[in-house]
This record gives sequence, C-alpha cells and structure tokens, in this order.
Amino acid sequence: MMRLRALAAAAATALAAAVLTACAGLPTSGPVNAGVVISDDGASGDVVFIPKGPVDDATPQQVVEGFIAAGSGPGPGANWATAREFLAPEFRDQWKPSGVTVYSPGQRRIEEISESQFQLTVTPIATVDAAGELLTADSSEIPLDFTLAQQDDGQWRITQAPNGIVLDETRFKTVFKMYSLMYFDSTWTYLVPDDRWFPRVNAATSIAQALVNGSPSPWLEGAVSTAFTDDARLALAAVPVDADNVARVSLEEGARGLDQTVLNRMQTQLTRSLATAGIQGVDMVVDAQTLPAETVPWRPTTVDSRPLVRTADAFGFASGSSAGSGTSIEPIAGLSEAMLTVDATDIEVNADRTTAAVRDAAGAVLMVGADDAIATLDRRTGLVAPSIDPFGFVWSVPAASPTAVFAYSETGAQSAIAGAWPGAVQIVAQRVSRDGTRIAAVVRDGSRYALWVAGILRDRDHAPTALGAPKVLATLAGAPTALAWLDAGTLAVLESDDAEAVLYTHEIGAFGEASRGPAGATTVAGGLPSGVRVRAADGELYAQRGANWQHLASGIEVLAVQQGSPR
Repeated sequence: MMRLRALAAAAATALAAAVLTACAGLPTSGPVNAGVVISDDGASGDVVFIPKGPVDDATPQQVVEGFIAAGSGPGPGANWATAREFLAPEFRDQWKPSGVTVYSPGQRRIEEISESQFQLTVTPIATVDAAGELLTADSSEIPLDFTLAQQDDGQWRITQAPNGIVLDETRFKTVFKMYSLMYFDSTWTYLVPDDRWFPRVNAATSIAQALVNGSPSPWLEGAVSTAFTDDARLALAAVPVDADNVARVSLEEGARGLDQTVLNRMQTQLTRSLATAGIQGVDMVVDAQTLPAETVPWRPTTVDSRPLVRTADAFGFASGSSAGSGTSIEPIAGLSEAMLTVDATDIEVNADRTTAAVRDAAGAVLMVGADDAIATLDRRTGLVAPSIDPFGFVWSVPAASPTAVFAYSETGAQSAIAGAWPGAVQIVAQRVSRDGTRIAAVVRDGSRYALWVAGILRDRDHAPTALGAPKVLATLAGAPTALAWLDAGTLAVLESDDAEAVLYTHEIGAFGEASRGPAGATTVAGGLPSGVRVRAADGELYAQRGANWQHLASGIEVLAVQQGSPR
C-alpha cells in the first residue's frame, strides 16, 4: 500500500514543491497551493494541501469546481473550513464532510444541468465512511448533484450538495492516511488491527475518538474485545501531543474506579493505536491527574524466517539454497516424524508446533499431532486446504459448498459454522488469521472470484460458532489458486496459470497491489519476518525480494503454513 511517511523538516520544502507540480492540472476556481503544516499531534512534516477559497465573481461552475478542490484541505481542525466558504451561509452547518468518495485520477466529469445546477459524475474505486472504514466500490458511475443560488452580494454559493468529499486516489493518499485501531482477541492475548483512514492533521484526536468512543468495524463486531466501556469515554474531544511526542488522553471520571487490569489494557490499546501515527507515548488523565497504567504483554504473530517444507524424506525448517537436494532441514521434535507417515498435499502447523492440519493425497482432512496421533476429521468430497486456529480447531470446507464450513476440536468433535460465506457458490481457499479472530476466503460469488474476510464468533469456551457478515476486499481478475496471511492485517492471493502467475497482496482496510510471480506457482505462504514464499508445481521454491523472486530450493513437495511461533 502506498503511504507518505513523516518527513524531516529539511525535506519538506522540496516535497511541497513536488506536490504543487502534481496539482497543476486540476481545474479549480483558483490555484490550489500546498504547504507544510506542522500539526499538534505528532504528524510533523506531513504535506497537506491548502486550497484557496472562492474568488470574487466566480461563475457557478467555478464555485462547484472550487468546492470539490477544497476537499483536499481539511484545515487545522479537520473541519474543511475552506470548503464551507463555497457554501451558502444557511447550508454551511448542514453539510457534513465526513465520508470520502475515492476515484482514479482523471475519471470524473462535471456537467451543467442549468445555470444553478451541476452534476459531478465519478467512478469510485473505494469509499470511506464516517468511521474511517474503507470499502471497495463496484466501479459503477455515481452522480453527485449540486445546486447553487446567487446571494445578496451577487456571489454564487452552493445551497445543496452531497455530504462527504470527493478525491482522486493520489490526493486521497496525501490528505488521508491509514491508521490501525488496536483491539484484543477474546482471550486478551493478541492485538488485532482494525484499519481506518483519517485526515493526517489531528490524527491523534481522530484515532482516540474512534477507539475510546467508537466501536470495531461492523465486520469485526463480536470477534474482538476492547477494554473501553461507558465508564471510560473521552472527557475532552481533543488529544494534544507535547514536545516529547506524548499524547494526553482525557477520560471521564468513571475511569478512576476501573480495575488495574482494565486500565492496563486500555493503556495498551491506546499506545499501540497511536503508535501508528508516530506517537511515542500516552498519558491517560482524569481531571489533569495521570492514571497509573502500563502496557500489558501480548503474543506476537511472527513466524520463523525459514520456510517450513516437506520433501521426499524430511519435514521441517529449510535452510540453504537447495533444500530438496540435501541442504539442511531442521525437524520439529515429534511432529516431523509423524508428518512423514502421511501423504500430505497441504500442511498448516499451529503456533506451538505441536499439531498440524493436513489435507492428504486422497483429499481427506487430518489432524496430525507431535505425539504421533493422527485423526481423520473430514472425508467430504472436494475439500480445500484446511486451517488451524490458536484454540486447536481445524477448519474445513468443500470447494463446491462454501456455506458448509465445519470446525473440528482437538477431540475430533465437529461443529457447523453458522453464517459462513453467504452468497458464494464456490470457495477456492480459506485461512484463519494467526490470532484466531478472522478468517479470509477466496470465493466465487457468481461470475467472478473475490477476496472476502469475516470475523469469527466464539462461545465462552472459545469454540467457533459462526462467522460475522463478510467484508468484500477485492474482485480478482485471474484464476486464484492459493491464499495466505502475510501478517496480522495483510493477505496474499496467488493467481496462476501455465503461462504466468500473479501475486495479489491486500492490506485489510486499504488497496491491493498485484505483482508478477514465478511461472507455475501453485501455493503461497508468508509472515513476519519471513516475507512471501511461493512453491511452483515442479517443486521449486522461491522467495520474494523486492520486485524479484529468488530461487531457494528444489524438490519441495509441500510448502507448509506457519500459524505463529512458540511462546
């Protein structure tokens, strides 16, 4: 995903000049100037647009164009004060700037319906709602209507306009930035990102308001937990950041009476969420008194940097340049011996490396343990590769029956998962996130393939019971073959045929990117810090290195998925 990093003050002038050059072609009622605004919330150095207000005697179309262009300048309070100058006085407080329509640069047109009516037509690639959640669009044109009236002073002003702002993708990524609200899983063990897009100015305030006073994105409801309750809402809306880059979050009086564990979890959520905006510390205060709190430890979802593979005579972590030709493979105690007794085509190993979910050559789903216990869980026809979650449940589903998702406990007990992939007619792959809160799938929902993700709902014993409403991340152009979680918030889909392979990566809550992969690639695995690994049908193993692919090994029969690392 494209992001602008915070820039050193010495480089700010040069970058501002570059932004000015990029803006020259935008039709407005006046030039759109860019400057460097040093915010009070740790976002120092971000380049922001400073559009001009309406010029005297501007035509109605110039007023509309100027208003649209002013969407690039939220202003110090992120209230779009300049944009409001194009509105009639009685309409200024009615118009709400929350929400963004994002379109590809150049893909818009404006038409004059009458002297006082204009219609802007855009083909959105995404929308951002009032809570900052980005949703992909279906590429259909949408009309946006504007009505104007001549004021007593003879100047034209807008009297009716849709709420929200309209930005092309390039400018959107300059005005807004993606930040992660951090929630916990149901066991308070893992931190789970909920990505939102907020204006770069006053980012600390936007993040704190969304985390403390808001709620998780709808698709995550019930799948994640938060320490913030009605007793601990914001007492002051603004979150100032001092010279040491420490944010001061003022909470209501009820926060004083909260348990120390709750306060520590609140501190952790705030600290990790605000860290995505470059904030280095957080003070939670009530009536100017700092609450005693510290961050709690959480379990990371990192994996071993070495690929986990199966060859003809070994299973374990590979090192060297040709693991399949005798280069060292480090076995996993107990589990490797058990795996060599199974004719596996797909393998996913739990974080503790004690259990693996396996699809064998006959198409059945098995659970293989380090104690040599092997249990056949699912014999349905056409099963996709299984996935194992942190609680030991193995997830399985037939390709032709996407709604028939079963989860099997460590004892082999089967549970049907309610609400699984509604509307899908085929499923190519599904993978549970390493924190166990989400599940991703590549499905066919009619004539197209798509990448979906959903929250996992669990009972008091952490057994999965249902999926939340799925979030559609992307429509896929090619024929997908495999799916993997690269980190806590990024997915990879391999689209492959005999001629070429495409690796599509998608950060949840952001935009996807496609890159060329090795010819014949069939499976993908990845994680932090290992990066992306791909296995081709001929047993060759590759690692992504920037825009290139480095050959790692030959003779690889299975590229296994790691669900984390032991504590």
